[in-house]
This record gives sequence, structure tokens and C-alpha cells, in this order.
Amino acid sequence: MDKFEVHTGLVVPLDRANVDTDAIIPKQFLKSIKRTGFGPNAFDEWRYLDRGEPGMDNSRRPLNSEFVLNQPRYQGASILLTRKNFGCGSSREHAPWALQQYGFRAIIAPSFADIFFNNCYKNGLLPIVLSEAVVDRLFQANEARPGYQLSVDLPQQKVIEPDGAEHSFDITAFRKYCLLNGLDEIGLTLRHQDTIRAFEQKRLVAHPWLAKAS
Repeated sequence: MDKFEVHTGLVVPLDRANVDTDAIIPKQFLKSIKRTGFGPNAFDEWRYLDRGEPGMDNSRRPLNSEFVLNQPRYQGASILLTRKNFGCGSSREHAPWALQQYGFRAIIAPSFADIFFNNCYKNGLLPIVLSEAVVDRLFQANEARPGYQLSVDLPQQKVIEPDGAEHSFDITAFRKYCLLNGLDEIGLTLRHQDTIRAFEQKRLVAHPWLAKAS
């Protein structure tokens, strides 16, 4: 996955609490066995006026002009600002896939559902918990300033406003290390590929019958 160090991006405000994973990526899209291609269907039932199905040409579908992601001022947004308990509901990993593949690098909210929160880190998406008071402030600033951007400095663990105001956030050392180095669980394992390969070769010498069994 891509490394995350310092990211500056346009902010899109999703002013809703308790957004569940079925809203982020509806259940019919879970039939896909691929891990790619979910971005066009993020928030599908809110973005489009018809019912989406896997394999549809989304460029031909009618858009809901009132939904925030479809508004011209928020095109190209890469930071999602939202309310408490984001990502609640079922534990589908497709939800962070869809958000990341839409183009988001970070999500800011007062709280997240636990499983969604953990799945974000596994897929290179940074969930940032800030207080409700700070989130309110960011919503107000975003509304007042078209083109509003924030900077997320992961090494310093800070969200930085355009006027220089800084807001610190917490992250475990292990999760921070993984994001800074672009390592998912597979990447972490592959750091030891020489040791794994040497073990497998030694095991086959000691138990040659395993080669035929496998």
C-alpha cells in the first residue's frame, strides 16, 4: 500500500452521524471477488438516483446533485470530514476499500466503529479522532471557505488548518510505523521472506516427502 507521511488535500464535509458500512458500500457490491474497482460505488445509494449493481456503467447513471460528493466545489477531495460513530454496522472490509479507491487518504471524525477503524489502517487509510468541538470548528471553517484544505502530518501526529492552527491526534506506534512505511499485513510478512525461504528449504531437506504432498 502507499506510504502516508504528510498529506494536504481538499476537505469534503459529510455532516451525518452513524454512517454505516452499508451506506459506504451497499451490500450488492460485496459479490465481487476483486479488491479493486469499488471507488465509483462509494456511497452509491446517496450519490446516484437509481439502484447500482456490479458491472454498471456509472458514467451513465443519474447523479443526486444534492449529495455533497457530487457538488462541484468538492470534486477531487481527499480528506473526509464527518460525525461520530462513522463506519458502524457490518464489518465489511469493502468499506475502506471503496473510500480509498474513491480518493480519500484520511477521515476525520469524533469517533469510529471499532472494526471499521482497524480495517482502515490495514488498507492505508488514516482515521483521525478529534474532539466534537474541533470537528465542529472544521465544519464551520469548511462551509465558510470554498476550496478549504487541511494538512495531515503523520510524523508529527497533527492536523493543520490553513491559518496554522494545529490539532494533535493519537495513533499507536505500530500503526504509525506501518502507514509511514506503506506496510500492510502481507508487506510486514514479506520483510522476512529470506528467513521464510531458508526455513522452507531446510524443511524440505529434512522431510523431502513434503514436496510430493504439496
